[in-house]
Amino acid sequence: MSNYLSTEPSIYKMAAQCMSDVMTSHNHVVRRDGLTMAYCERCDRYFPHDAALYQHEQDSSIHNICSDCDIDFTTWKGLKEHWVQSRKHDYCQHCDRHFTSSRTLQNHLDRDHYYCATHGKVFDTPIGLKEHYEQSRDHHYCQRCNLHLQYDSALVDHMEKQHFACRFCRTSHKTEAARKEHFSEKHLYCEPCNRLFQSKSNLDSHLSSSVHQPRNVFCPGRGCNRAFVSASALVLHFESGICPSGLTRQELNRLVVRADRDNLITNPERLIAGPDGARAPPTTTTWATELSWNGDAYQCFLCNRCFGKLVSLNSHLQSPRHEEKIYRCPNATCQMQFTTLGSFVQHAENGGCGVRQFKQVKSALDEMIVGGMRSLTF
Repeated sequence: MSNYLSTEPSIYKMAAQCMSDVMTSHNHVVRRDGLTMAYCERCDRYFPHDAALYQHEQDSSIHNICSDCDIDFTTWKGLKEHWVQSRKHDYCQHCDRHFTSSRTLQNHLDRDHYYCATHGKVFDTPIGLKEHYEQSRDHHYCQRCNLHLQYDSALVDHMEKQHFACRFCRTSHKTEAARKEHFSEKHLYCEPCNRLFQSKSNLDSHLSSSVHQPRNVFCPGRGCNRAFVSASALVLHFESGICPSGLTRQELNRLVVRADRDNLITNPERLIAGPDGARAPPTTTTWATELSWNGDAYQCFLCNRCFGKLVSLNSHLQSPRHEEKIYRCPNATCQMQFTTLGSFVQHAENGGCGVRQFKQVKSALDEMIVGGMRSLTF
């Protein structure tokens, strides 16, 4: 911009020193000795006319002018950073080229550079760009196929189907046979079912299920012809109350307590002694009403647990949650206690504490649960 002023040059000199070194007004025109001259504040030089001043600004290394924004930078780096950062400019700093629109700039970067549009970053080599795709969490990229996927789950599915990859450790294999060998060596794997499991207990439960075990434990209940893979499954069948024989959890507890006279698996301290022997504590049937609502949820008065629905609270009350733990593990190093026979039998079958290996316990369980059930009067 041009300003015609009548004050002395020394005043402008002082003003120029107070201005920023980054960007300054560059085209001051003053009168000197009665002549109109162009003055460069930054260099403190006079020029006979605007054309000379303009040529000076074009040739000088300390004048770096953005003509679109009319800003003069003291360094080329400052001007370049301005072009890169300003939304008014579509500029490629790698080629030192200006483009007419952001779209043409984007097309140029995609076509002529190793460019990541997601992060707005240019890499020196294609290897550098691919490494960035693989290492960044923002990219879901298959290097083998040079393929970008929208989600990580989609990438995992792609790698599994196309490259025999392991979902857990993300390693790829040449063949399906090689992947299965990896599963067997490194993971909890059921080879016949071609299934992976996240914990040993899940794998053990699967191997103990009817998928791999015969249903050779038959229900002795009258009118019931169901078969189960284990004694614990049979006990859970009784405790659920769905056996046609009509046996309930409470009746099962009474029968087991009567049969276990030596208190091998029952805890005498939790039983009621009588002239005819010990018996299980009586079961009280409890039902909740709308009075259980505390303003936010239905609350159990026994344990203060809250439920969203009244029917859920009543299901909780009908469960063995608040019953006496009349069963215990006979292993002296374990001594875990249980409210139901099914929970204890599952504990024994899982083999965690080794109680199933006690010959006396094994014989008693087999006799009481499998053989003895037939004599429990259904």
